[in-house]
Amino acid sequence: MEIRWLEDFIALARTRHFSRAADDQHVTQPTFSRRIKLLEEEMGVTLINRQTLPLSLTPAGEEFLTLCEQVTERVRLTRDRLREINAGQQRRIMVAAPQSLLGHFLPEWLASTGWQDRVQPYLRATGWVANDYFQALARAECDLAICYWPVGRCDLEIDTSASTYKVIGHERLIPVTGLSPQGEPSAALPGTRAHPSPWLAYPKRGLLGSAIKAHLARLPHSTYLNAQSENLYAAGIKELVLLGYGMSWLPERSVAKELTQGTLVRAGDSRWDVPMELRLYRHQLQRHAELDKFWSELAPSRS
Repeated sequence: MEIRWLEDFIALARTRHFSRAADDQHVTQPTFSRRIKLLEEEMGVTLINRQTLPLSLTPAGEEFLTLCEQVTERVRLTRDRLREINAGQQRRIMVAAPQSLLGHFLPEWLASTGWQDRVQPYLRATGWVANDYFQALARAECDLAICYWPVGRCDLEIDTSASTYKVIGHERLIPVTGLSPQGEPSAALPGTRAHPSPWLAYPKRGLLGSAIKAHLARLPHSTYLNAQSENLYAAGIKELVLLGYGMSWLPERSVAKELTQGTLVRAGDSRWDVPMELRLYRHQLQRHAELDKFWSELAPSRS
């Protein structure tokens, strides 16, 4: 199977139109249609529903589209890396990290390692959820991934068995809230049954949501919270907290400036803080000389 067939299929899935997809791929429509037909014959299934306008994908086509995108992206990354090697350049190490760590941890940490000129943030990762990091490591889309990780036990449905990690730092999720027009905290823990605290929550099955849920379950007293919304990303929650819509747990580094300025205040004392590790993961089967050298210079690993 030729890689251009996969690129053809992605173009057709995007445009839902044979003529426009053929134009995008710089071939005639008969040539393009023939290549799509050959692709379906190769796969042994119908991928395109030609009876709808615009065209639609069959269930098999939807599944195949995901595979096409993964394969073509991996080919693109490999091509770029081979070009770097051919040009005599040192291979860059790509590290994926949440947006909250890009500005408040990663630059200083990389500077401390002396590798800041050879390790590059992978910006596509800023919108990922936890599982995405490990899938990207498995398909070599990135070399390393930095994740928040709970210190205490909690229920996480994330398979990390193919990866190894090193703890490169620590963080706390601390409860914070904005101020009311009267200058009082907008919300406070633990709340009451009659007046639960307005809470800007993370999804319970996400990494941060699971960590907070487990921490609250370990406390000896009840907590009364009324979830106002769910958001995967700390940056989005922080904005809502600053607007006065309630309280939430946010990485301490990301709110240090606002706490100093007084635009945010604590919604509870240190017993509510959720301790987290900052873990640097790599896939056990993905290796290259620069990555191995960088990894060996860090502190002893944990698996």
